[in-house]
Amino acid sequence: MISSANTLGPSGVTAGPAVQADAPLGMLAQMWAILSVAERRRFVMLQPLVVFTAILETAGLASIVPFLAILSDPDAVQRQRPLAAVYELFGFTSVNGFFFAVGFGVLALITVGNAVNAVTTWALLRFAWMGNHTLSVRLLESYLGRPYSYFLVRNSGDLAKNILAEVSQVVSGVLVTVTNMLARAVVLAGILITLLVIDPLMAVGTGVVFGGLYGGMFAAVRKRLKEDGRRRNVANGQRHKLAQEAFGGIKELKLYGMEAEASRAYSIPSITFGETQARAAVIGQLPRFALESIAFGGVLVLVLGLLWRGQGLSEVLPILGLYAFAAYRMLPGLQAIFTGLTGIRFSMSALDTLHRDLCREAPPPTKLQQLPPLEFKNSLSIEDLRFEYDSTRAPALDGVSLTIAAGEWVAFVGATGAGKSTLVDILLGLLVPTSGKLSVDGLPLTRDSISRWQAGVAYVPQQIFLVDGTISANICFGVSPDVIDMAQLEWAARIAQIHDFITTELPNGYETAIGERGVRLSGGQRQRIGIARALYRRPKFLVLDEATSALDNHTEAAFFDALREALSATSVVSIAHRLTTTRDFDKIYVLECGRLVDGGTFDELSVRSTHFQFDMHDAAGKAS
Repeated sequence: MISSANTLGPSGVTAGPAVQADAPLGMLAQMWAILSVAERRRFVMLQPLVVFTAILETAGLASIVPFLAILSDPDAVQRQRPLAAVYELFGFTSVNGFFFAVGFGVLALITVGNAVNAVTTWALLRFAWMGNHTLSVRLLESYLGRPYSYFLVRNSGDLAKNILAEVSQVVSGVLVTVTNMLARAVVLAGILITLLVIDPLMAVGTGVVFGGLYGGMFAAVRKRLKEDGRRRNVANGQRHKLAQEAFGGIKELKLYGMEAEASRAYSIPSITFGETQARAAVIGQLPRFALESIAFGGVLVLVLGLLWRGQGLSEVLPILGLYAFAAYRMLPGLQAIFTGLTGIRFSMSALDTLHRDLCREAPPPTKLQQLPPLEFKNSLSIEDLRFEYDSTRAPALDGVSLTIAAGEWVAFVGATGAGKSTLVDILLGLLVPTSGKLSVDGLPLTRDSISRWQAGVAYVPQQIFLVDGTISANICFGVSPDVIDMAQLEWAARIAQIHDFITTELPNGYETAIGERGVRLSGGQRQRIGIARALYRRPKFLVLDEATSALDNHTEAAFFDALREALSATSVVSIAHRLTTTRDFDKIYVLECGRLVDGGTFDELSVRSTHFQFDMHDAAGKAS
């Protein structure tokens, strides 16, 4: 049995502690959890700059009072002790000169405050949007570090959506918003403290009116925003999936004239996505329209209240100016905080997705080129192997035991669903058996040794993955262009029977671009590039998963002859689509319904195995 303590688990993923994001503290905890240690440190280091900005904003606001006091009543310079002290300290000889000096001082203070505010805004936004880069990279690394079984139950379009769209939604809707709200909140706190010092009653009244308005509106829309955020997340995933499917199946769409159907299918989630985005944006702006009337009415109430208390115009004007300037500073901040709260609420579903996928314990992707390949001198063996997919009741493999010697050629045959591909995935270390033992030269494959084993194996699937690049970039996939070994590249291409085609029929030889997914190549040419890619690694263990299905008989035979001659010490495992290609294999295993029912040479199975004989007749019938 394989010990779960030393091996990869079926999924390789352990859920982290659940954090409830519905409450503000839960949201902040999730946001803090997905940041790296370095990002948290940078965020904390930005806070003194935010506080300094708030101090300058508050000082600029407070400086308005003496300026307006002198403007409304020049004799205040003599009556008010602070003004008189400053007047005498700097040796002014006229009130007009002092007034202009105070005015320029206020202007300088406000200008410096705005400049520092701009720098702070730039620093906060750069921190937040660089988070878009770091979060998307870490999310991609998190996905790539998960075991192969994880991708059997996750849609690739959904994963791409999380990396490309949901990260941006979290950054714009949460990270940028939180940093902006914190800066605004500190400034607002400073302004409110100033107002409380000058006129506590009016300050409390102003805070209650504006705070009550924003708080009431947010309470009214918070549930709607959360539901819209969930619907946006689902619709966005459908958009990515349908767009990916449309372009992936473009040949069938064009052939059957299904372009309109594909467009209509995409438009349904697209409409939902657009409607939810628009509704969230409108809700965030709603208070602004009401506040313009309330703010103007508030100024009138303030003037009437001050006059009613018996204060003259000279006394009213400084306080009125202070509140007017305070409103000018406060209203954008209050509006930004409200818009931020709605954006955060709307983005909670995206934040939940990132927190779930980033905070699970997933091993980082292993750089195989930095690991020495595992020695494979004698044999690979499996004992009493059993594997079950989560989505099926019957085991895909049950009680399979066999041994593959170093340098041996082995073929797996059987009907569709017999378990051939599952067995190959286990041999490659992509799937971990539910039970049983897998070992190389007597050493069990564990979490520590699986990457070393994979560093010495190569795999050729039936459907070849090709990048939109050159022939050499596809054969040497994952290898930096400046370290490509051209001699080894041509060696691999010759064995794969594609060197002559590349050098004689392609305009730029190995540097010819092949288009997206190799659309400019035939199926057989794509398969041969995939074979050359596997051979470039000079593997000790080569798996061919119906890798020659698109080749003609002559090319297939030439390839096998060249392969046996060039890699005589390499073990080859093949899932055969034409049983005649297995004639020269050292051993053939027959699988049926996940069980190993027979094994032997081609001649032995042709005589005694009814399963093998049936497969041969079936293959012959299809060929005819």
